[in-house]
Amino acid sequence: MSRSAIAVSTIYGAGLLQGFAFVLIPALGTLLKGAPYHLSATDYGSLFLPMTAGAIVSALTAGTLDRRIGASGVFRLGLAANTLALCLLVGSAAYAGHPAAYVMLMAETALLGLGFGFNLSAINHLAAMLFPQSETAAVTLLNAVIGGSTALSPLILNLFEATHQWWLWPLELIAGFLTVLGLSASLRKTHAGSMSANGDAAPGPSLLMFGLAVLIYAIVEGTFGSWAALYVSGSHHLPPRYGAWALSAFWGAMTAFRLLFGLVPSRWAPPRVVYRTSPIVIAACFLALPYVSAPWELVGAFAAAGAACSIYYPYTMSFALETHAQRQTQAAGLLVAALMSGEGIGSYALGPLQKHLNLSVIYGFSALWTLPLFGLAFLLSRVNTDQGRKHTDPHAAINKI
Repeated sequence: MSRSAIAVSTIYGAGLLQGFAFVLIPALGTLLKGAPYHLSATDYGSLFLPMTAGAIVSALTAGTLDRRIGASGVFRLGLAANTLALCLLVGSAAYAGHPAAYVMLMAETALLGLGFGFNLSAINHLAAMLFPQSETAAVTLLNAVIGGSTALSPLILNLFEATHQWWLWPLELIAGFLTVLGLSASLRKTHAGSMSANGDAAPGPSLLMFGLAVLIYAIVEGTFGSWAALYVSGSHHLPPRYGAWALSAFWGAMTAFRLLFGLVPSRWAPPRVVYRTSPIVIAACFLALPYVSAPWELVGAFAAAGAACSIYYPYTMSFALETHAQRQTQAAGLLVAALMSGEGIGSYALGPLQKHLNLSVIYGFSALWTLPLFGLAFLLSRVNTDQGRKHTDPHAAINKI
């Protein structure tokens, strides 16, 4: 295998594994709340706090570390953190029902957050470097791989749960991360120091507004994604497989529509129009969800929510990078940190709230989040006209890859 083929396999393989690993805790929600773990809703929601903290720290420090150890060094840190996290997750099965298991799970999510931040900060840059003439298509395909594996992981895990050996799935992922970590040595000379340092100036008000848009959006995404399985299987007392299907439908639809909007010419789907429409469709999904109860209708509702959420984050990121072209590393790091902060809030806050409201009511009220999302989308997209967006022919780009 040529060196370039190894680099492609390493970077895209890391994205595939990251998607598989990232959704494990939400996919295990029903098991963690039942025997033998017996976590309360608050305890389960608390698992997302160290993940959020870890991802924020790693995303905000990746640029500084890059100047010292290079992009490939940041990449290997992410792979190592993910591997250790999955080892703790597998180990917790031996202590299920004891306080040690909860401590191990908290440490697991912290390391997974660190791995997520470092890994995503590196592989998006490295993918663009591999295909300098087709950067947009390369990064789009990478994120489609991540989203696709995120959608498939709950279904694969559900198959292992059926045999009462769920821990075999994260054990296989450990082997995958170790393999990619071994292959990453080939990136050392070619890609060290590849991330650009675009200045250390403090974020200006405009960049902070992009961060605010991502923060609020991520609360919405966490509300849907982290509680989908429990809402379907727990609140509606349906078999766990329907919860797994709902979670996979949410991430699968998000992935498919991101890829679709990435490939459709902008004249067919003007980015500003799609961007501003997204919050309206998200609101409709929140308002409709409490009125849906049949198993496959619930799965379809979460698929619709995934489609509605698909473009808000990547379009915000795209507009932010265009507006702050001289400090893109700083901009990307801030938005990744905002994404994980919002995910943590959306994932954790619903636990304590369920002491006062059931999930159906919470989902209905969550439609209020779309009001600031629409206002920010309208404001931020006014600064970035369609004429300023640089699009290469996506079909030609993919053919080059």
